[in-house]
Amino acid sequence: MTESTERLIPTGQCFCGCGETVGLGSFFARGHDKTAEAALLAIRYGSSVARLLDHHGFGPKRSVLDAAVAEGGWVICQSCEYAGAPASVRNHCRKYNH
Repeated sequence: MTESTERLIPTGQCFCGCGETVGLGSFFARGHDKTAEAALLAIRYGSSVARLLDHHGFGPKRSVLDAAVAEGGWVICQSCEYAGAPASVRNHCRKYNH
């Protein structure tokens, strides 16, 4: 999230637009985040992750993973170069005994 991006506040309704009530602090009903993500990908990028990446300036010559590490709070496993959110990398390191 950039500094100019307004912070979203959960409303008690699922953000996918289905109308389902969600728990305190939640944006989505269970699984609806992935459904909404796939729907947006379908309507804006023809269900193509490559088109999504290209639209935002990423691809073979500009790594989205490098950008996530530099700008998005992601980290890299020092043992194998796996990149992800800090909690994901901690889980990865425990799983593979790094």
